[in-house]
Amino acid sequence: EVQLQASGGGLVQAGGSLRLSCAASGFTFDDYAIGWFRQAPGKEREGVSCISSSDGSTYYADAVKGRFTISSDNAKNTVYLQMNSLKPEDTAVYYCAADSRGLNTIVVVCPGPGGYGMDYWGKGTLVTVSS
Repeated sequence: EVQLQASGGGLVQAGGSLRLSCAASGFTFDDYAIGWFRQAPGKEREGVSCISSSDGSTYYADAVKGRFTISSDNAKNTVYLQMNSLKPEDTAVYYCAADSRGLNTIVVVCPGPGGYGMDYWGKGTLVTVSS
């Protein structure tokens, strides 16, 4: 059974930091790209960052470049999203998802509308940034 377990969300003041974790199981982790997506109230889901577990290729949305860092620990089948300098507009439910299309995931699916096309989705974790 495929499982993607996101954790690490919470309430933080603007300027603060959080680290999200996505623990994966039930598929060959090294063959997949893992991504973080978020959905704020009343807004469409959007891609935040993705990483290829096979070659480390990454994608970052313009809104988070320079503030968020994605990393992968293949030994633990876990992807992390370090979020620094958080802003109130980062408030959202953050989801992790997995897709097997390698570079296509990084270049096409992750930046695409809503991340539709990702193979597997986990339940979200809520990040709230207060001003």
